Order: sequence, then structure tokens, then C-alpha cells
Amino acid sequence: MRRFIFLLSLVLTTGAWGADSVRSAFVMRWNLDWQVAGGLPEKVLLLSLQGLANRAAPQLYIVHPPEYQWEITGPLFSFYERKHGVKFTELATTEEALTRFAGSGKGYVVWDPAVAATMNVAFTIAGLEDALVVTPALIPLVEKHGLKPIDDLRGRYNGQTDAQIYTDAVARYWARCTHDAIMLLGGHVGAVRMPGMADWGVRQKMFFHDLSANPRHPEELALEQKLFSQLTPGATVFGWHSYGKDTEEQHTTLLSSYGLKMEGLHNLPNLSFNCQFSFTPGFKFTNTHHVARAAQLTAEAKVYLAFVQSDSIGIGVWTKPGRGKLPFAWQVTMNWTKFSPAALEYFHESATPNDYFIGGLSGPGYMYPNHIPADRFPLLMKEARELMAVLDEHILEIMDNSAADGNAGNADLTKETVDRYYATFPDVLGFINGYGPARTRDLRDTRPLLSYEYYIDPRRPRAEVSADLNELIALNATRPYFLLVHVRESNDVNSLVEIVKQLDGPVEVVPLDVFLKLAARNKTYTTRYQDPADPKHFKGYR
Repeated sequence: MRRFIFLLSLVLTTGAWGADSVRSAFVMRWNLDWQVAGGLPEKVLLLSLQGLANRAAPQLYIVHPPEYQWEITGPLFSFYERKHGVKFTELATTEEALTRFAGSGKGYVVWDPAVAATMNVAFTIAGLEDALVVTPALIPLVEKHGLKPIDDLRGRYNGQTDAQIYTDAVARYWARCTHDAIMLLGGHVGAVRMPGMADWGVRQKMFFHDLSANPRHPEELALEQKLFSQLTPGATVFGWHSYGKDTEEQHTTLLSSYGLKMEGLHNLPNLSFNCQFSFTPGFKFTNTHHVARAAQLTAEAKVYLAFVQSDSIGIGVWTKPGRGKLPFAWQVTMNWTKFSPAALEYFHESATPNDYFIGGLSGPGYMYPNHIPADRFPLLMKEARELMAVLDEHILEIMDNSAADGNAGNADLTKETVDRYYATFPDVLGFINGYGPARTRDLRDTRPLLSYEYYIDPRRPRAEVSADLNELIALNATRPYFLLVHVRESNDVNSLVEIVKQLDGPVEVVPLDVFLKLAARNKTYTTRYQDPADPKHFKGYR
């Protein structure tokens, strides 16, 4: 923990790059072609190049189209220009990027697109050997720039299972990789792959894999358990699970059982660049609090509605029209203070008075608290408290979908888990829980814990969302009724304004801190925790 505090202090006070001088960097603008048979090979080459080029200094940044899942690469590019004085020179082609940065590598490693796992093995080698990752077709291009072969994976793993391939890779490379983090580079599979976080893993010399946490793949699961057991306590699993092997729930449950933190997605870009900037001089997070910690509010006989978006701000609706028209809470990925400070500063700088930031998800990273070992919980949550203090956050969002399936199922917390949170976070205004609807509720020392009553899927017609919410309002006739709504990423705020107009009143949309303070004085909800007799799956509103 002393090491964490030192590293955080270093980022907050000095950083690799402050904002007191002009510096130069390069930028590339990518398209959305991640086809294995199309644009992927060059992007893989460039991601390995980016990771190596950004080792000593932030030299190469990628701007993705607005349709890319992480929509803020363009706005953050402008932020670096405006607030950090970065003067970018554009590189239009892979040839130009190699001309500028080929010297960052000592050679190249060849992967075989016909054996998917070789891409991850090659990325591991790239980090350890300062190698660029290429397909056979790209060998002439890198050799033109003076690079020599370091390794060639063609033929080495033909006919082998992923378990066999990664077992060999562990024997060859794991001992030399960092054990403070690991890269779970899964996500898209098949004709499209999107390893957008690879630059970060290469820079940090991580072990890359996409092992399965699905019990149907016992050999892969056993190998991943071995790797997780050898990571530094509290280490971070970067990336995302493989969409073709297991589920988010299976993988998050597994890593949580080892007291590890998840930071995704697999396509989160530019961390090798972002990690080298501190906050600008004099900047301090100041959240838009609407009520004092000690305030006491009394609710009226009406429906109180609060909107919350999790899934990290960067893949939400931050840049879309309508933000600011309604009180809205945003779950912040707190550990970005350590590797993407500028992104957090950008969000806070551009916030409206109706934007309110909360901590999550479940702690200093994404994890399922029902499965965190008791001996790991206090130190993890101490880290979370420290990050929330830096970010001026007074509310923590909790999520445990280990017994659920996406936005439906049992997302309740055990009483033991709830007890731990109340004991570990004495200064918060309260807690919220769930993803889809959940039923865990509590109130202790004026600090409520309320679960989501409803989940807004962006694909659900707005008229049906209004009808669902009106049905909940009718079913929960006691007033005040506290209706907590989770807004899934990409929901348009303007459409939420229209939804609210269709609700049966009286209904008031309030900021989340006001919502919890009102719920603290008027307990019209029952205390409840996960019941061992509950069915594993139950359908909630979608």
C-alpha cells in the first residue's frame, strides 16, 4: 500500500509530463477496419510500435472515429493540445510511422492469423524483446526499415489448443513479465479482433492471453488460476474476456476471488500515452455536491427518480447532445488517476452543474465483492477510499453479477458484504448497488444502500421504457418511492427527458446525493440482502 500511495503521489504532483512547457508528439487517425483479413495486421503492428515508442516519453497518440466504443479520443486529443501544450504532427500511414519510430524496436516477431492465440504470444514477446508484431505479409515493410527477425511463431503451435499454446508461453515468458498486472486480451473473436489496449501491455511488459474462466474449458481455467495466484496482491487484470469462450460474469468472479482488480475493455486506447501526463498545475477535483454530508432532508409524498450511468464515462454519452438537461450521476473509473489523469480532468472540466461523479465499480477497480477474500477486502477498499478522496466523491457504486446474467438475474449482496462496506466506508453519503434490478437495501447511520429498480437498455423503445417505469410507480404505491434507474451506455439523454414527461406524477428527478439523503430520512423500503434460498436467476425489467 505504501507503494501505491507513492505512485499516486508521483502522478498527482509531478507526472512524466506537466503542463508548463511545449512539447511535441505525433498522432495517427484510424478507421474502424479491424478485420483480420483487412486492417487488423497493420493496427497490430502499430499498437506494438506505439507501446515501444511511448516507453520513454508520450510520443504517439491514436484518434479513433466517434463511432469507436471509446468516444473521447478526439476530445482528449484537443485537451492535450489546449491544456498540456502538446504540438502534434500527423502521421498518415504505417510507412510514415515506421520511418519515425522504427528505432524504438530491436526487431520483429511474426504471428500467424490462422492461429489466433499467436497474436497474444507475439505481443508478450514484443514487450520483453522490444519487437514489432507483424504478419508474414508485413515482413518486407519492417525489414525495409532495418528491423531483423527476433522470433517467428509460424508453425510452432499448429494443431495445438489454446491451453497448450499458453502453457508453452508461460514456460517461456511468464517469469520475465511484470507480475503487477496481466493483459487479458480477449473481446472480439473470429473475423474481427480489436486489441486496442495492446500498446499498454507492451509498454508495461505484461503477459498477454485470452484464457477462459468457463468451467467447460478446465485446462484453460486451471492455467489462468495459476497465473492469478502468482500475481502481486491487488494486481490489475487489464483487457477483457473473450466473447467466444466465457462470460464477463465468469471472469470477474474468478479474478475477484483472488482479490484482483479488472480494468477494461480490450479496446481501451492510448494508455501508453495517457499514463505519462499528470493533472495540470493547480487542478483539483471539485464535484458538484448538492447537499452537505450532515444535511437532513425530508421527502414529500411523491416519486423520486435518480439516473446513474456506469460502464465508465468514456464509453457513455458524455459527448452526445442533451447532457446537462437532467441530473445525472456518472460512475468514474477511479484508478484512471494512476494511468489516465488527463481523461479524468477532461471529464471534470467539461461537466455541467447537473453532472455528478461517484466512485466505482465496487472498489478501486471492477470486481465482485461477494467473492473478494476477507483478508484482501480492507486493503483494496482503503485504496478505494483514497481515490474517492482525490476525486471528491461521496457515493460508492457496488455491483456483483456473479449470480446474474448481464442485466437480468440475482445481483444482490450478501449481508456479510454489506457489513464490510458499511464498516470500511464510514464517511460516504451512501451506496448504490446492481446493474440490472436488484433487491439489496439497507439504512445504517443515515447512510442508505439502495439497489437499481430498473435498467434502461438503449435498444428498448422509449414508449416501452415509460410504460415499464409507470408500472413500477403503480406497483410501489407507498410514497415517497425511491426509483433508482441504471442508464446503459449509449442511451441518449434527450430521450430520457421525453421519458420523464410520460411518467405518472408527481415525479421529481433529483441528483443522486439528494436522492440518498431523502431516502435516509424516509425509509419506505425494506431492509434486504441476498437470500441463500433465492433462485440463481430471476427476470427483471430490461
